[in-house]
Amino acid sequence: MRFEGIETVRRILCVFPRYTSSFGTFEYAYPLTDGTQAFMPPQGLLLIAAYLPRSWQVRFIDENIRPARAEDFAWAEAVFVSGMHIQRQQMNDICRRAHEFDLPVALGGPSVSACPDYYPSFDYLHVGELGDATDELIDRLALDPSRPAQQVVLRTKERVAMTDFPVPAYELAEVKKYFLGSIQYSSGCPYQCEFCDIPGLYGRNPRLKAPQQIIAELDRLRECGVTGSVYFVDDNFIGNRKAALDLLPHLIEWQKRTGYVMRLACEATLNIAKRPEILEKMREAYFITIFCGIETPDPEALTAMQKDHNMMVPILEGIRTINSYGMEVVSGIIMGLDTDTPQTADALLQFVEESRIPLLTINLLQALPQTPLWDRLEREGRLVHDDGRDSNVKFLMPYDEVVAAWRRCMDEAYVPERLYARYKHQCDTTYANRIKVPISDEMKSWPNVRRGLVMMGKIFWKVGVLGDYKRPFWRFAWSQLKRGEIENFIAVAMIAHHLIMFARAASRGHQNASNYSIRLREAAVPAG
Repeated sequence: MRFEGIETVRRILCVFPRYTSSFGTFEYAYPLTDGTQAFMPPQGLLLIAAYLPRSWQVRFIDENIRPARAEDFAWAEAVFVSGMHIQRQQMNDICRRAHEFDLPVALGGPSVSACPDYYPSFDYLHVGELGDATDELIDRLALDPSRPAQQVVLRTKERVAMTDFPVPAYELAEVKKYFLGSIQYSSGCPYQCEFCDIPGLYGRNPRLKAPQQIIAELDRLRECGVTGSVYFVDDNFIGNRKAALDLLPHLIEWQKRTGYVMRLACEATLNIAKRPEILEKMREAYFITIFCGIETPDPEALTAMQKDHNMMVPILEGIRTINSYGMEVVSGIIMGLDTDTPQTADALLQFVEESRIPLLTINLLQALPQTPLWDRLEREGRLVHDDGRDSNVKFLMPYDEVVAAWRRCMDEAYVPERLYARYKHQCDTTYANRIKVPISDEMKSWPNVRRGLVMMGKIFWKVGVLGDYKRPFWRFAWSQLKRGEIENFIAVAMIAHHLIMFARAASRGHQNASNYSIRLREAAVPAG
C-alpha cells in the first residue's frame, strides 16, 4: 500500500543517524567480514520510503555506512529522520546540517514518539506509528515544501493496519553492507515490565502482518542481496502465540523452497520454553538464536520489575529447553536494580557459568520515558538529569560501586578462555540439535564460497596471527574445522572477537555502561 492521490513530485532524503559505539551493534566484528559496515537496515525509514507517493523521488542514507553529503542535501526538498534515544545527538546534528540548506526536517520514530520535547529544532514531529499523521505530513509537503514558520507536531490517531503495510524499500539501502537483515511481523507486547516502554508506545495487544507479507519481504531481502541471517525485530515474537504458530509453517515452506539460505533469529520472552509446539516449528524454520530478556537470575528482582513470567519455568531449565531445539539463547541482563547488593556481581558471574550463555548484553538500569519505572523514580525523586552519567537512575547502592561491578562483570564474563569454553559447549550441545539443512546451489556458488574464504582469511590473520588470545582461538578453531563445521567457526569467531574487544574497552571505562545512555564518547553536537 502506498499513499495515493498526490500528483506533485517531491524529492525526499531519508537519513538514518549513526549509532554511538554499542555492545549490541557488533562493530568490532566488521573488520573480519566481507565488507560489513552497519548492523541492520532500519525498518521505520524504509517503511516510510515505501509508503510515499509513487511519483516522489526518495534517497536513503544510513550514516552508519556513510554521512549525508552536501550534494545529498542540495538534491532534496525535505529530509526525513528517525531513531532511538541513544541517537538523539546524531539526529539533532542531521537537523542542523539540513537547516544549513533551508530544508524542512521531519522526525519520526520511537524517541520523538516518547519525548517530543527532546527535539525543539525539527520542523515536523511525527508522533506515533504510520497513519493519519503520516498522510498529513505528505499532504503538507506536497502543498508546500518550504520550512513552516513554527514547529508542527503531527500525532497519529488512526494507524494504518499492519496488513496494509508496504514492503519496506530495502532496494534503497546497501543491504549487502549490513551484519544482519531485518524484518518485522508484529508490534507491541502484552507484558508490562516496569522498565520497558514498548506497551506505552505500541500497545499491549500485538498488531500483525499477514504471513504472506513476511514471505514477500523475505523474498525482497534475498533479491536485494541479503545472505546469512535475518532478525525479526518484533518486541516479542510470541506476543501473540497463535499468530506465531500461524506464521511458522509459511517460514518452513519458504526455507524449503529457497534451500535454507537464511538463518533466522528473534526476541521472545523466556516462557517460550513452555511452548514445545512453537519451539519445534521454529527449529524446522531454522531459527538459530532467541534473545530473551532474562534481566536477572534473582527471583525477588524479577517480581519487583513485574517480570514474573520469567519464573514460569526455572531459568536454567528454560535455557536448556530452548537449547535442546538447536537455538542459542542470548540474554539481556540489567544491573543497578533496587534489589542489587554487593554480592550481585558474584551471583551474575555464577549465572553466566551455569547457563553457558555466550552472549549476554549486560547493561546498567536506565529509566526510559513512558515506563512505570520512570514514573516511580520521578515520584521518588530518583531521576538524575545528567547526560554525563551512564545512567539516569539514582541507585540505592553508590553509583561508583554499581559501575565498578558492571565493569568487573564485563571483564570476567568475556575472558577469552571462558567465552570460548561457553561457545564450545553451545557447539556440542545446542548447535548439534539443529536440523540438517541441504547445501543448496546458492550456498555452493563461487560468490558465497569466496565470501567465506575472505572471512576465514581475515579471522586467521587478525585473530589467529596478530591477536593476543591465540591459544583459546586456535583450540576452538581446530575443534570445529576438523569436524567440517566451517560456518559455526566463522560465526563464533566474529562474534567472540567483538565481545572480547568491547568488554576490554568497557572494563577500562571506554564504553557506556548502558545501551540507552546518550552520553557520547565524542562531543555532543547541538541542533541549530
